[in-house]
Amino acid sequence: MTSNDKKEILIHRSETTFLSLMDLITSIPPRKRKESIITNERDKNFRDVLMHLFEWHSMLERWYREGMDGNEPSIPAPGFKWRDIGSLNQKIWKDYQDIPLNKAIKKVTNSHRRVMNLINKHTTEEIMTKKQYKWTKTSHLYSYFAANTFQHYEWALVKCERIAGKLKVQP
Repeated sequence: MTSNDKKEILIHRSETTFLSLMDLITSIPPRKRKESIITNERDKNFRDVLMHLFEWHSMLERWYREGMDGNEPSIPAPGFKWRDIGSLNQKIWKDYQDIPLNKAIKKVTNSHRRVMNLINKHTTEEIMTKKQYKWTKTSHLYSYFAANTFQHYEWALVKCERIAGKLKVQP
């Protein structure tokens, strides 16, 4: 596989997995879509999953903007280290409890589009070359983009399939 293939695969997998996620959610009858399931897990409904994705898109956009401006972004977020990821994700969940599902869908669709625009702005070499940008340290843009697009969407799809399955069996 050439590095050019990797950029094309990144774009294709990101777009198709995102569409699959949106198709799954819209396949649920509108009155059921907003319901929460009973679970000990953090994400109890589609909104929780979508706002998680939205916030991670937003963090990626901030890392990118700050890094490309020559600054060193706080990754993953100001006041958080990677070892604090559980607390960060819990904060994200708490911060978006008042957002309605229709707004969550719009927000994540728009943030997905913005991230895809960032990917498309770069050449394959810029995306695939490790240490191309100081802010990515020993990594490359690909790892940041993949983690916050198709890899995260695959996680979200599994979560939403579980939620959808439980919504269909509830009275």
